[in-house]
Amino acid sequence: MVNVNPNPSLSPSPDARPGRRLLLPVLLTVQFLVSLDMSVVNIALPDMGDDLGFAPDALLWVVNAYALAFGGLLMLGGRLADLVGRRHILTWGFAVFGAASLAGGLALAPGQLIAARAVQGAGAAALAPVALALITVHYAPGPARSRALGLWGVSGALGGAVGIMAGGLLTDWVGWRSVMLINVPVVLAALLAARRGIPADRRTGPAPRPDITGALLVTAGTTLLVLGLVRTETYGWGSGTTLGTLGGAAVLLAAFVAVEARKREPLLRLGLLGTAHRPVLSANVFALLMSSGQFAAFYFTSLHLQQVMGYGPTAAGAAFLPFCAGIVVGSAVATRTVGRLGERTLLVAGGLLGAAGFGWFALTVEAGSTFLGTILGPSLVASVGIGLCFVPLGTSATTGVTPEETGMASGLLNSSRQLGGSLGLAVLVTVAASATGQGRGKGALAEGYAAAFAVSTGLLVAAALATAALHGRRTPSAATATETATATATATETATAPPRPAKTPAGEESSKNFGDDVETGVSRSTQG
Repeated sequence: MVNVNPNPSLSPSPDARPGRRLLLPVLLTVQFLVSLDMSVVNIALPDMGDDLGFAPDALLWVVNAYALAFGGLLMLGGRLADLVGRRHILTWGFAVFGAASLAGGLALAPGQLIAARAVQGAGAAALAPVALALITVHYAPGPARSRALGLWGVSGALGGAVGIMAGGLLTDWVGWRSVMLINVPVVLAALLAARRGIPADRRTGPAPRPDITGALLVTAGTTLLVLGLVRTETYGWGSGTTLGTLGGAAVLLAAFVAVEARKREPLLRLGLLGTAHRPVLSANVFALLMSSGQFAAFYFTSLHLQQVMGYGPTAAGAAFLPFCAGIVVGSAVATRTVGRLGERTLLVAGGLLGAAGFGWFALTVEAGSTFLGTILGPSLVASVGIGLCFVPLGTSATTGVTPEETGMASGLLNSSRQLGGSLGLAVLVTVAASATGQGRGKGALAEGYAAAFAVSTGLLVAAALATAALHGRRTPSAATATETATATATATETATAPPRPAKTPAGEESSKNFGDDVETGVSRSTQG
């Protein structure tokens, strides 16, 4: 049976205008927290193990439990936002995330901490897709949306980098429990702001039926896939455990595709990845490949700083500050140029520049590395390239997507990023181990890290080439025309909503606050 779009169902309620300036801060907090908690516990792991009495093999599950729940539930979290309401899912996600953070900070046994981390990952899986969906729905195409997407990308990158630094500082000064408990006041503040700043959803049509079968299949399949990948360091790629886990994941995901192809109201409309939505397909392929290289590069940079260059946890975190600065610069450039250059050009340029930075790492990583010679230059080049990608990536991933499917598209992009990170790390750990061999000295370790950086370079080059081949050759003016036509159709379909205020003229930079660009009633357009 051919897929059809669900009836228009959710639109922003007009009661949100008094708190509209809080919308973007809340969404940036979401992205920051989700990224922060994927990295903040890494440096605290030894102290967690010593205090709670973890077995050596069990300690890694503090990280893996979060990754499994997050990666497995992203698609479901995104679609629930479309069906139940974006504000409902966001507030519930915050509540679950905050409660799990509190439970983890108070844990008295290994099992309690691992369970808390799994629940924390489930909360993050509800939060992450909603943030991008709300930006896409509530910010008009052009300068307003580009600025919001740029800050969204920066907040995610800063969350990952700050997590490394904060993990070291908090563990050294306060203790490992603080890396969990620090989330609680942030979540409480965000919850209060969300109730005032996130528009309530108003249903204007029949509610789509939830795709229970698809949800079960994709959740089980992606969870098994992430599980198989994160355990390759323990069991190896050729073991029966790994092959059986990955094989089971492949069967479940194939069944998911078969079910979705026949559903009238699917969890994932397969047409989003068809030729009619080439930018969406291109964005997800790019996100998968870029994340595979980027996440692993972060991991090996941290190891090189501590195991080869002898940095302590706090100093290693501080060494990531140039990367944060480069991300901000790249995102600012993309925000100003995406309307003129287009998403395709920026993604290709950003991917190649990021690859150049990782290639520089691969050539200079050695036992006698210095910060100026090995870290500073490559970090700036790679981070500017990656920063260039966030705005066009978020725009491409939601191009031509109707408002009632924004959660679906956002969940798909976040799943691509998460699976890419897990896959890249699993593969590159194997590459590094093979290059290192039996050696444990600084020279052998550096040789393994250099090999991993070389593969990261290839992954970003592949991402750039895939985008050049897959992304439609639309000019910025053509893209704007498409957005205008789609917005007109959407306004016609939702004629019961209040009239839209006049748009800012195309290409005109607005001096208003971000909140002033937020549309109440019907969003100013659909996706870019």
